[in-house]
Amino acid sequence: MASSTATGGRDYVLGKAVHLASVAALGGFLFGYDTSVVNGAVTPMRDAFGTGSFLTGFMVSSALLGCVAGAYLAGRLAERLGRIRVMVIAAALFVISALGSGLSFGPWDLIAWRVVGGLGVGAASVIAPAYIAEIAPARIRGRLGSLQQMAIVVGIFVALLTNYFLASLAGGAAEELWLGLAAWRWMFVAEVVPAALYGVLALTIPESPRHLVSLGREESAREVLSRVMRTGVAERIAEIKRTVKLEEKSRLSDLVHPEKGGLLPIVWVGIGLSVLQQFVGINVIFYYSATLWQSVGFTEQDALAQTVITSVTNIVVTIIAIALIDKIGRRRLLAIGSVGMTISLGVLAFIFATATRVPEVDEFGVETMVPVLSDHQGLIALIAANAFVVFFGMSWGPAVWVLLGEMFNNRIRATALGIAAAAQWLANFVISTSFPVMADIGLGFAYGFYTVFALVSLFFVLKLVPETNNRELEDMD
Repeated sequence: MASSTATGGRDYVLGKAVHLASVAALGGFLFGYDTSVVNGAVTPMRDAFGTGSFLTGFMVSSALLGCVAGAYLAGRLAERLGRIRVMVIAAALFVISALGSGLSFGPWDLIAWRVVGGLGVGAASVIAPAYIAEIAPARIRGRLGSLQQMAIVVGIFVALLTNYFLASLAGGAAEELWLGLAAWRWMFVAEVVPAALYGVLALTIPESPRHLVSLGREESAREVLSRVMRTGVAERIAEIKRTVKLEEKSRLSDLVHPEKGGLLPIVWVGIGLSVLQQFVGINVIFYYSATLWQSVGFTEQDALAQTVITSVTNIVVTIIAIALIDKIGRRRLLAIGSVGMTISLGVLAFIFATATRVPEVDEFGVETMVPVLSDHQGLIALIAANAFVVFFGMSWGPAVWVLLGEMFNNRIRATALGIAAAAQWLANFVISTSFPVMADIGLGFAYGFYTVFALVSLFFVLKLVPETNNRELEDMD
């Protein structure tokens, strides 16, 4: 009791819980870095390899194919090998991808290396929220789970800041920097540093207590929980043991409704959350924004600087989400975000649809009509784009990952989370690959499409998404 009073009545050890969750969330940092570093390299890659709209889009989004496989396989591997070993495997994949992408000699081998990195991203996207949910006390699980999104947005920021710095140093992303390599290649190679750090730090944290109990290592599980919980350790261990005995290892068949057939409703909700998180077009901002702003009249330097500003905005609003998610709940946060995204995306769609269009001839001699924004239209578009990032970053960014880590019962969590994450990456691939083609039709059309799905996300939350705030994982239906 004295210990609890001395810490303001807390029944958990905040510092240790944050430490364990932060190391696990480093996978999110690599997730954000790996998927966003391509932003500053899109135009110079296209010019270096002479690719058209479709192949350029495929180079950008190819990593997402690896993400689909990595997300699915990580859930299965985590059950067999443990959470920590999967983190180390993911770190190794990041290192290999960074070096291969930086030294690529054509579009197809670059695509292959990006797929390798995608395997790491997919694995990290599953293992971090699962690990954090399993070590976190219920009262702060939402805030700790949000560290995954914080790490993602910091990774995005560092990638975009690195892009800006390297391009500025070389005098342009396509210009030679060091060792005969262009700046855009060093953007990829720089990922080796955080990837190696992730692998090393993953080896310093303990295995998930749930995985330890499943291996019969109850004392080790008790010791891990004692690091983050001051009270209720015995009860938590007893609940984990009970569910492990009842559930054994999860299988794909566990996701099927025993009477009606088809996937369980909660699995469909997880898939829906994942797909809608991507279909609002958030990653178009982080993959293509430098190219997008250049296409409507900004210089390369100004466009890269704008991407950095946008990523800083994303970090700030994620901090707001961490402060709110355990206070107002997941559903309310998602609903607020959906309303804000619908309005801001609608403004972007209107601005681009009504902009003056002028002919432009690309390097292949193909003429296309591109929008050119006036000064006031450019300002409104920038405000709307950043407002979209604000509303996404305070809601759908962190809350979806938190929900996916905690909404499934223990029997199906690893497998269902893998399926939902795979669906998310597949949706991301569809959106990212289709954007250059949709942009050729018209940016107003593209952003109108995202606006519709932002509105759909509001009704989805209000009708189908459960509230998981303050519930223990062992109590999930």
